[in-house]
Amino acid sequence: MSSSERIAGPSPSARDDHDAGRRFALRALAGLVIVPALAACGFHLRGQATYTFSSIFINGGRASVFQTELTKALESGGNAKVTSSAGGAQVILDVPAIIDQKDVLSLSSSGSVQEYQLVMRVSFRLHDADGLDWLPPGEIVLRRAYTFNESQVLARDAEEQRLLREMQSDAVAQLVRRLQAARKPA
Repeated sequence: MSSSERIAGPSPSARDDHDAGRRFALRALAGLVIVPALAACGFHLRGQATYTFSSIFINGGRASVFQTELTKALESGGNAKVTSSAGGAQVILDVPAIIDQKDVLSLSSSGSVQEYQLVMRVSFRLHDADGLDWLPPGEIVLRRAYTFNESQVLARDAEEQRLLREMQSDAVAQLVRRLQAARKPA
């Protein structure tokens, strides 16, 4: 029997096709298991936000970067229109203060700083032109900790700025969710 006449089983391309089909079936089965599990735990894709008000004015004072991000979030993901004046809005969102602070979280045995904690506080109030509250005045407080190394000052500054941007985005998302719970006063 010559080497070409030996039976070696399926050709390499047939084995690859079989393996590819098997991988596809496993992925499909995993999808059938994971999707219902995610739905059961309360996970939902972000969709359009619905608000009980049709227009909103953001009175952000000196918080212009926060106000810009909040405006984009409201305009891109919901049914409410952001107005440029309080007179044309059904509700007014006051954001009087956004306070960023940096606290020492831990010290080394030699007394030098090892960890810092960043804290962002965003206070807000949602009311109509008559002063009636649609949401009780509230505050969003976010905290992030990071380690400090004296030999990497530039990296620490970059990390701190990244954390502050993430905290701001998180605060905007939390505020948008709270605005969805707003109700017209009775």
